[in-house]
Amino acid sequence: MKPVSLQRVVNEMDVLDDEMTAYISKQTGELFTISDEEARLIEDGEESGAFVPDWQVESLPKIKEILESDDFVALPDKFEIHEYSIMERFCLSIEDDDLRGELLHDIRGRGAFRCFKSTIRREGIQDDWHSYRNDALKRVAADFLEEEGIPYIDDDDGS
Repeated sequence: MKPVSLQRVVNEMDVLDDEMTAYISKQTGELFTISDEEARLIEDGEESGAFVPDWQVESLPKIKEILESDDFVALPDKFEIHEYSIMERFCLSIEDDDLRGELLHDIRGRGAFRCFKSTIRREGIQDDWHSYRNDALKRVAADFLEEEGIPYIDDDDGS
């Protein structure tokens, strides 16, 4: 198998939300994202129901193949990525004591993500955050691919 792009896997993991799961083929490296709604249609055996829109009907055979195949494995999801831990480690990496303290305070309690993002924008360190986060996601993705025996290349495309 040709090695998969580590950055493509990271990009796929990065766009997931709580209602989507991304899969990768252990044989080809093909990436495919499935919504919870689509997975439920397959699991409930309703993929041929009259209420399924035409645009969705076309993708259901591929979704069924992925869900029933041992070749496709789910990429790490938001729970396995631990976004909060990444934010906390970033805060701890800040050398300026005052800014580090402010960021650590920002990530506590209600509105943590909003407060954190507001502070990094105000301080002009959003590029540092994005680079730190991308590197953390790359580590998660690389560990996952190694565990699954999927070869990859680290081909950072700068996104």
